[in-house]
Amino acid sequence: MSESVQKSPFSWPVRVYWEDTDAGGVVYHAGYLRFMERARSEWMRALGIDQSAFKQATGLAFMVRDMQIDFLKPALLDDELSVTVEVKERRAASILFTQTITRATDGSSLIRATVRVACVDIPRMRAAPIPTDLIPELAP
Repeated sequence: MSESVQKSPFSWPVRVYWEDTDAGGVVYHAGYLRFMERARSEWMRALGIDQSAFKQATGLAFMVRDMQIDFLKPALLDDELSVTVEVKERRAASILFTQTITRATDGSSLIRATVRVACVDIPRMRAAPIPTDLIPELAP
């Protein structure tokens, strides 16, 4: 059973550094994955979730299960970006996010993505139900 969730997007600022770019000063495609991962981690931190403590206490962690990305425009060296995280669906053992990356100075859409993360029992490496008290507002 799934639940559709509409909350206002969480936003996380990112600056593009040399290490994020190729020789032409354009963000390398894998860099966007790091930006989106950081934003999802900061979203959890903003909810008061310490992922290390959660993993230690439960043996559970979140892992990307599926990702669809539309690369619309490139980000460039020194760009200030805004990375959003919005929950679209919550299932028993996964969360579907929509994420965007925009250029902060002009609002240009650079990336649109959907990301499904699965709750995984780390010792067994199997999907596991998300504890209902972890993110109460998303509980089914």
